Amino acid sequence: MGIVMQNARRLAIAAGMIAVASLITLKPAQAIDAGTAVGIGLGSFALGSALGSTANPYYNPYYYPYGYSYPAPVYYPSAPYYPPRSCWDPYYRRYYAC
Repeated sequence: MGIVMQNARRLAIAAGMIAVASLITLKPAQAIDAGTAVGIGLGSFALGSALGSTANPYYNPYYYPYGYSYPAPVYYPSAPYYPPRSCWDPYYRRYYAC
């Protein structure tokens, strides 16, 4: 229940920040300068990072808790010491196994 309350509090703060920003912003016909655009971009990045960091890692199918490792590797037979031979056929102008 604590996690739900924490996420609800963060969502309420984010909604409040968006409401304040919408009241402060300029009219749509007015342009903004580069500094304001960078501030908006960094703010949205910070907000997205804060909301994305609350994701539960246990829902990740590749998550392995501490003390565990990846699944056991599959056995692959070793390659032969000598590569298979191939001979040139000048009539058909191709290689064939010999």
